[in-house]
Amino acid sequence: MIGLMDNAQIKRIVEAALLAAGQPLSLVQLHGLFADNEAIGTDAVAQVLHELQADYEGHGVELAEVASGFRFQVRQDVHPWVARLWTERQTKYSRALLETLALIAYRQPITRAEIEQIRGVAVSTNIIKTLEEREWIRVVGHRDVPGKPALFGTTRQFLDYFSLKSLDQLPPLAEIRDIEDLEPQLDLPAAAPVEGDNVIPITAHATLVAREDHDHEAARDDAPQENTP
Repeated sequence: MIGLMDNAQIKRIVEAALLAAGQPLSLVQLHGLFADNEAIGTDAVAQVLHELQADYEGHGVELAEVASGFRFQVRQDVHPWVARLWTERQTKYSRALLETLALIAYRQPITRAEIEQIRGVAVSTNIIKTLEEREWIRVVGHRDVPGKPALFGTTRQFLDYFSLKSLDQLPPLAEIRDIEDLEPQLDLPAAAPVEGDNVIPITAHATLVAREDHDHEAARDDAPQENTP
């Protein structure tokens, strides 16, 4: 009977929901699974989440809390092997795009002109468009100067992708030597991936190091003809 549901049953339901969902689930969403049982409060759901995190210690997957809620994800130390499941070419991002994203993440809110001033090169319109299409950045306001340029900031999806609960979990700038192509992401269960864009969340403290084979992509993205107001 629902009224006699014990902690073990609550845990099984929460675990199944997290594995079945194609996106993170918040505590409110998980508690909503038990809306017809007033005896089960948010504290009970929070408790089983804590227990599940402990249950998966030492496993190849972990229950992580990100900005949008909780999700199961592949642990970073087994990612190289799991990534072999994908036969299609993984999406690669240019050095220029990742430098732009890093500046927005650490200096937000920031305008395109300010990004260009720091990097010393023009920011391609395609870079901003790609970051907005990925829903990693958005316009959060406008600078109170002539022309009212847009101010960019990161989104909740950005935090989720990098397995961050908040911007406070970004690694210190001193720990970041450079920018690397993003690793592919894998959520559990395996949902239908976006074509050509499989991703596995990387840890918040991963050191990002650029690869020489992306330099030609950076040169293309920084081409003067892309400098659109």
